[in-house]
Amino acid sequence: MLMGTLPIASASSLSFSRKRPSFPSNSVTYSSVCYIRNCYNHGPSRRLALFQLGTAIPQSQLFGSKAAKLLRAEGNSIESTSGNMATAVKEQDALNWVQNDKRRMLHVVYRVGDLAKTIKFYTECLGMKLLRKRDIPEEKYSNAFLGYGPEDSHFVVELTYNYGVDKYDIGNGFGHFGIAVEDVAKTVDLIKAKRGNVTREPGPVKGGYTIIAFIEDPDGYKFELLERGPTPEPLCQVMLRVGDLDRSINFYKKAFGMELLRKKDNPEYKYTIAMMGYGPEDKNAVLELTYNYGVTEYDKGNGYAQIAIGTDDVYKTAEAIKLCGGKITREPGPLPGINTKITACLDPDGWKSVFVDNIDFLKELE
Repeated sequence: MLMGTLPIASASSLSFSRKRPSFPSNSVTYSSVCYIRNCYNHGPSRRLALFQLGTAIPQSQLFGSKAAKLLRAEGNSIESTSGNMATAVKEQDALNWVQNDKRRMLHVVYRVGDLAKTIKFYTECLGMKLLRKRDIPEEKYSNAFLGYGPEDSHFVVELTYNYGVDKYDIGNGFGHFGIAVEDVAKTVDLIKAKRGNVTREPGPVKGGYTIIAFIEDPDGYKFELLERGPTPEPLCQVMLRVGDLDRSINFYKKAFGMELLRKKDNPEYKYTIAMMGYGPEDKNAVLELTYNYGVTEYDKGNGYAQIAIGTDDVYKTAEAIKLCGGKITREPGPLPGINTKITACLDPDGWKSVFVDNIDFLKELE
């Protein structure tokens, strides 16, 4: 810098081409400041002298203590603004990457008390197929994956059985899973014949026309049956209750890269829903967020666990989630034993999600 290389001079040693003002030893008058400002409008020799003056006299003496504080405040403000701009650019880059990431809802995980009994109910009453099953005795649990098509292209359920635990508290935060069927009444009759528990008979949804019914599986998890035409993704919904719908929508859009597919308010029944996902409802599994008027907190119990979502990079995913205010509960990295890279996080209401590396996931299926 120029000012760092110039010799230090006192006010008395300065020499100007016209009459020079007299500076007191400890301050500068207003007229002197005006003279300094005028120096910038003249030749290089005066600007050089100005730089020498600035090197010789502290700001507090040159401009007064109040002015010096203002100058420092402005400098801090510029630094703060620059820092904020850098953060904003970093956040925008992360959000742009999220929007371009290849994401898909892979499976939903929850705990059951009798794995064999639940598998039997899902295959015989709901028409699912047992896709794979694994036992991990060293960790004392077993998994079963069930759905309506291969895991590499369909959303499926992952049932977890922990050795010796036969009952779980579902809480009141988890709502239901949604299954699209072509004939709700016929499906309900089949479930009744298998001694399944029907909690709502077939009929139009409140405030709408879609024919629905509700059933419960052996552990008390609710399933909503929705009457639709043929669909490539029959397991179509996971419904969770949230305390601030707009906050949740904003989080899932930014941090998860989901699209707000639709939002509907039902003032007559005092609730609002938002459908979030990675594609149209009739072709993809979606997350249904429900806000009940005036309710901000829910009991999540210990039965429902999480949704798993595919990503091309768990490390960038974790960074984006942090920038959007999400909480990382497991730093990105490979799982012991199988080396599949994952990261886990919580949304603003404490609902857990796990992101799984797309390539590692496919290798795991092999």
